[in-house]
Amino acid sequence: MILAGLAGYQVLRWAQSPVVNASPKPPSHIVVIPEGSTYQQAANILKREHLIRSRWAFLLLGRTREIDRKIRPGEYELDGSMAPKEILAKLLAGRVVLHPVTIPEGYTLAQIAEVLAAQNVTDPNEFTKLVRDRPFITTLGIEADSLEGYLFPETYSFARGTKAKDVIKAMVDGLHHAWGSELQAQADRMNLSLHQVLTLASVIEKETGAKDERELIAAVFHNRLRKKIPLQSDPTVIYGLPAFDGNIHKRDLSSLSPYNTYRVQGLPPGPIGSPGAHSLRAALFPAQASYLYFVSRNDGTHHFSSTLAEHNQAVEKYQKQPFRKRARGSLVAHGA
Repeated sequence: MILAGLAGYQVLRWAQSPVVNASPKPPSHIVVIPEGSTYQQAANILKREHLIRSRWAFLLLGRTREIDRKIRPGEYELDGSMAPKEILAKLLAGRVVLHPVTIPEGYTLAQIAEVLAAQNVTDPNEFTKLVRDRPFITTLGIEADSLEGYLFPETYSFARGTKAKDVIKAMVDGLHHAWGSELQAQADRMNLSLHQVLTLASVIEKETGAKDERELIAAVFHNRLRKKIPLQSDPTVIYGLPAFDGNIHKRDLSSLSPYNTYRVQGLPPGPIGSPGAHSLRAALFPAQASYLYFVSRNDGTHHFSSTLAEHNQAVEKYQKQPFRKRARGSLVAHGA
C-alpha cells in the first residue's frame, strides 16, 4: 500500500508538472477559451494544445479548489513550461491577451466602429446601437443624443470580445482624464459647456492637420462667434450630408442640415468627430489674433486673414490661380 501510494504520488507530481523544461523557454500558444466553457471543456482544450500532461490531473486540481465554471473566457498566452497550477491561476484571474487599438484623432463614431470591427474587439452592431442609446448615455453622466465627440482618441488595450459597453466606458473615461480641472476651469471662465467645447474642438480638428495651426483656427472661430458671423466650415457641412462623394458642391452649401454652418449661425448642434487633446486645448486657449478667415495653401497649411479683401487675395493666389494653371496645362497637353 505504501509503495502504491508513493507511485500514485509520483504519477500525480508528474501529471501536474510542466510539459517541457523552462530553459530554453518554449514558444507560447494563444489559446481561446470560448464564452460559456466549462472547466472540463477548458481542460480538453489545454490537453489538445499539449499544454498539460494529464486532463484528469488538471480536473482534480480544479475540483480540490471547487472552481468549476469559475474560469474566465478569452484569449490566453500560455506555454508548455507553465505548471498546471500556473495555467489555472491565469484562467481564474482572467489574465487574457490585450490588443492595442488606436483611435485616430477626428474619427467619427462610424469610423471608430470600423476600427473595432477590423480588430475583432467588440460587436460593432452593439457598439453602434449603444453610442446612440439615450438611457445608456445618461448612465455615463452625459446629456447628449449620441456619444459623437465623447470617445477620446488614443491607444487603448482591449481583449478580443470585450463587451461594447466596456469599450465605450473606457473611451469616455479617456475623455474625462484628458479634460481635467484646468480645462474645466477655463471652460467655466468662458461660459462654455463640455458639449460646446467638444463641438468647437471637433471642427478645429477637422479643419487642419497642422498642429501649430490649431490655436489660430480656434481664434478665427471664436472671433466669428463673437461677431455673430457664420463659421462657414466645410467639415461641418460634409458631416451633415447623407452621402459625400469626396467633393463638396455649391448645392451642399445651401442644404438645410443643422450642420450647415454656411446657413446656420453659431456652433453646429454637436461634435462632428472625436477631438484630440491639442484641439481641446486650442478651443479653450485660442491664439490672440484678429483673424476672421483662412484658406488652404494646398500644402497642409493655411493662410490667415483679418479682412475680406486680404482673404479674397489669398483665395486668388492659393486656389484660383493654381486651378487656372492646371487647366491651361491640361489644354496644352491635350493639344500636343
